[in-house]
Amino acid sequence: MGNLLYIIAVILIIFWAIGFFAYTAGGIIHILLVLAVIAVLVRVIQGGRV
Repeated sequence: MGNLLYIIAVILIIFWAIGFFAYTAGGIIHILLVLAVIAVLVRVIQGGRV
């Protein structure tokens, strides 16, 4: 499950970068960035407990 969250976070960051430079998706790109950061934080927190 942790690896899945990490992969999703990386994909969301890539989509955010593409949208940031293309200026096509507006505010949705920033929502994707927030979701990616949350996924990374969850991964770090879960990794610390193991």
